[in-house]
Amino acid sequence: MAKAVIGVFRSEDRAREAISELKRNGFDEREISLVAKDNKRQGNSGQSEPDQRLTMENQNLGEGVFTGGALGGIAGLLAGAGALLIPGVGPIIAAGPLAAFLTGVVGGGLAGGLVDFGIPEERGRYFEERVKEGDILVTIKASNDEVPEIASILEDNGAEDVEIH
Repeated sequence: MAKAVIGVFRSEDRAREAISELKRNGFDEREISLVAKDNKRQGNSGQSEPDQRLTMENQNLGEGVFTGGALGGIAGLLAGAGALLIPGVGPIIAAGPLAAFLTGVVGGGLAGGLVDFGIPEERGRYFEERVKEGDILVTIKASNDEVPEIASILEDNGAEDVEIH
């Protein structure tokens, strides 16, 4: 049974290093997800500018098009990154399989997408708050035997709150 390993990064550089190391160690980038606040889409008031709102409805994340720009270097490591407007969070960058779970998110926000991805609701709300604060989530789906190595890579690269679900 596949498990979701999730870690929180305070630094884009650290998250980038972790993703690169996962890929170097043979983990499939199609199983790696990234979620981060898209600060380039924030206006001075912290609200998304109306003409820049993007949703999953008008994007094909499978094409590998990155529209956000805020985390170009890190999201460029993963195919299919896109900018989304998530209720309660605002504009984010999402890539990987987790991005598909955020499609059509209305009432559940990011926490709801994380629940659909296999993260318990209480932890999903916690991780949603971390993204609101500007932290970066990296998740990867893995088999039981891969979990210890993935958790170690995330922790060695500065991830906080590394959890397996």
